[in-house]
Parts: sequence; C-alpha cells; structure tokens
Amino acid sequence: MGGLRPYNTEAATPAFREMIAGHWEHVARESGLPFNDAALRREGFVYDTEPACRAVVAVRATDATRALSYLKRVQRAFHVEGRDVTDREVLADLAADEGLDRAVFLAAHGSSVAKDAVRQDFSATQQTGVDRLSHARRGLPERRYFLVTSGFARAAEIADRLDRIHDLAQIE
Repeated sequence: MGGLRPYNTEAATPAFREMIAGHWEHVARESGLPFNDAALRREGFVYDTEPACRAVVAVRATDATRALSYLKRVQRAFHVEGRDVTDREVLADLAADEGLDRAVFLAAHGSSVAKDAVRQDFSATQQTGVDRLSHARRGLPERRYFLVTSGFARAAEIADRLDRIHDLAQIE
C-alpha cells in the first residue's frame, strides 16, 4: 500500500474539496467511471488514507486471496458510493460484505501488527526512489525507477511515458 494521504489530521477545506473534485471530474470524464464526492463533503471530514490502507493490509494478513477484491470494494465504497472509509465500522462492513468475519477483521485492523505492516508498506513505497518524469532532475536519475502513472492515464499516454523511459535508459 502506497498511502496517498496517510496520517492526515486536517479537515478538508473548501479549497481542498474543490481541488479533489476537479481531479475526480477529470478521471470521470476520461474514463467514464462514476465518482461521488459525498464523503469529501461531510462536515469536518479528514481525508486520511491510512485506515483504508491498514484495512487492506489486515485483510491481506487474514486471507491474502481476498485482499485485491477487498481493495476494489473499499475504492468503490469511497469513490462511487461516497462512504467514509476512514471509519473502521464502514471498513468492517465492507469486510463482512467480502465474506470475512467482522470481529476477526476489527481485531486485525486495530492490531499493532497491522499498524506496523502498513507503515512498512508506506516505507517500502517511499524507498523505491521513483522519479516522476514530469518532475525529473536534469540528467539521468540516480536510481532507475520511474513512476509511469499516478492515478488515471489513457493507454496512449502510458505508452508515451514508457517510450520516454526507454529513451532515457538508452542514453547511458
């Protein structure tokens, strides 16, 4: 789990909501996927992705075969249904919908093991040294990892980025 906004403690401001809504509108327009900003519009909503990421990690530890399906369920709950996936009860409901025992999920989600594991996931992601092509330093990056896309991108855009990465690798 990469953690888009882990450990955030600030309530969403009107400017932040407008910025996120703009991103989501773009993705909806380009992909045809539905987005619902109901969770963001909740008064005092704190957009912290750590609880949802930890939920996926807890499911992964409990039954790894269900982790991807659960991740998709959480994303749908937030982005399409407008549910608050920072709420552990909502996350437990989603786990139960996935066929997992609610009590087992809640215990796993609240455990120090899951909290440590999600921190390790975040750390591993940060340590990859990914360079964003649009923000690349002059010359070759020190490490040979590249972010191909962060969020939605059309296939042609991904192909173009891969070509640019390939070209950079050939310079050496």
